[in-house]
Amino acid sequence: MNGPENREPVAVAGLQEAAIPVAPTVRLDRQIHAALARASGSLSLVSGLLAATDWAAHLAVSPGKRLELLCLALQQANHLLHYISRSSSSDEGSSSMLPVADRRFSDPDWQRWPFNLWHQSFLLAEQWWAAATRDVWGVEKHHADLVAFAARQYLDIFSPSNQLLTNPEVLRITMEQRGANLLMGMQNCMNDMIGLLLEKPASAARTFMPGRDVAVSPGKVVLRNRIMELIRYAPATETVYPEPLLLIPAWIMKYYILDLSPANSLIRYLVERGHTVFCVSWKNPAPADRDLSMDDYLDSGFHAALDAVNSACPDRKVHGVGYCLGGTLLAIAAAAMARDGDQRLASLTLLAAQTDFTEPGELGLFIDESQISLLEAQMQQAGTLSQSQMAAAFQMLRSYDLLWSRVIRQYLMGVPAHNSDLMEWNADATRMPALMHSQYLRRLFLDDDLSEGRYEVDGKPVLLADVNLPVFLVGTVRDHVAPWHSVYKLHSLCPAEITFVLASGGHNAGIVSPPGHPRSQFQISTRAAGASYRSADEWMASTSVTTGSWWPAWVDWLAQRSGTPVPAAGMGYDKAHSLADAPGNYIMEQ
Repeated sequence: MNGPENREPVAVAGLQEAAIPVAPTVRLDRQIHAALARASGSLSLVSGLLAATDWAAHLAVSPGKRLELLCLALQQANHLLHYISRSSSSDEGSSSMLPVADRRFSDPDWQRWPFNLWHQSFLLAEQWWAAATRDVWGVEKHHADLVAFAARQYLDIFSPSNQLLTNPEVLRITMEQRGANLLMGMQNCMNDMIGLLLEKPASAARTFMPGRDVAVSPGKVVLRNRIMELIRYAPATETVYPEPLLLIPAWIMKYYILDLSPANSLIRYLVERGHTVFCVSWKNPAPADRDLSMDDYLDSGFHAALDAVNSACPDRKVHGVGYCLGGTLLAIAAAAMARDGDQRLASLTLLAAQTDFTEPGELGLFIDESQISLLEAQMQQAGTLSQSQMAAAFQMLRSYDLLWSRVIRQYLMGVPAHNSDLMEWNADATRMPALMHSQYLRRLFLDDDLSEGRYEVDGKPVLLADVNLPVFLVGTVRDHVAPWHSVYKLHSLCPAEITFVLASGGHNAGIVSPPGHPRSQFQISTRAAGASYRSADEWMASTSVTTGSWWPAWVDWLAQRSGTPVPAAGMGYDKAHSLADAPGNYIMEQ
């Protein structure tokens, strides 16, 4: 309908106010933006153009910076000439002579002519572009970061390691196998392309199937609603701590990151050490779920689960555990409960979870008004943010690990795909409801409402400063999703006792770090409630490194904040109403 109720007065220059239909124009713009999103892989070309224009225009009026870059180029050329001159005196170059070192070119074959010239030229070009996109007077930081990121992505396309004829390792294998590796690589590529074209479900060719190889910890689904299933795990010890654990994973992923194969299962590890564990398994949203909001995930997710835990284990406080976005939700819930005098939580454990979003790392490159508006237009039509869109964003953040290393290994070297339980979980992606994802990006990332005290629950703002529970906070060194400096910022927002752990690894592998895992290490220390603030770098410099997994330290921390163990039979597991056996139904939805 195009009646008066759908019109509003709009001032038109030189004319009287005209009644312009609002809804049709909005729909038109939304359709255009959605089409642009589909054509550009959900990346805002306008945002990129603004960043490039900002950088180029300011560089054009910065002769000092241009002179600095010219001097750097001449210096690099001189270094490269000296390197080539020294390395040509021997049959093979020495890695100790390298002007720039990089793990992509660690094989000794890269020190031979002409591969040494190619890879050093490439690394010096990367170095020059990093300098060119940094410290240009007048450029907005977000634009500078975006241009630097785009330059790295573009240069990676031309890396000699990613090309058949310029990669000595690939050429050596090709000669040894008489080209069989290329045939196998072509077959691997064809299989992947067919899977993409047919949109073959992730379960079609899996080594690790939920309920069979992963997510096999025994338990029962004790609650199911529109948003989640709640799983209660069977006790594995005769006595258990009286305070149950409630695990809140992120709905950007499937919960079984916490219950992989038995050797890598955090849930199994907790149960075997006397803890009663409940875990939320989020539903993979469909287009019909487009209107699910952050409040829905808080009410029908966390609070519904907490009520069920309280019903199953009455008169017991609960240890809340949140991972990634689930940790952010848990922090919001804890702040609201503190505001309202709700004392049902015993402690908080936040795993790679941000509460301050002012420095979200490279993920922030994809979050500005132009980018979010583009996503909103597309999600309005589709109802959800698709798995492929989420995967593409994370793939760009770790392009070498998730893209180029795979191209080299599987397509050029012909190595068959060999997935681990963690890799297959990573490919089992989920969708995001349109409304919730828009609120998440705007209220948390773009506006940083939570740390600024503007985030509202039940119509009233919540403050992290109200939280007085002991907190176990984990960040990981190589986290591209929740950088550890960002995770650490909770120290300046919350005066409670905080035990902070900085673990080796990334956002996933740093959390899934069972004892016995090779090369694992961590740093840990506790800041007393109300103690003075130390910066993240000061904390890191003054905290010793411990070899091994951080899991035992966390279990000890939980034990110190729990009561005397009681008989497991008295916790009511055998009497619990069961809707299904673990891992439940929602985990299977694609």
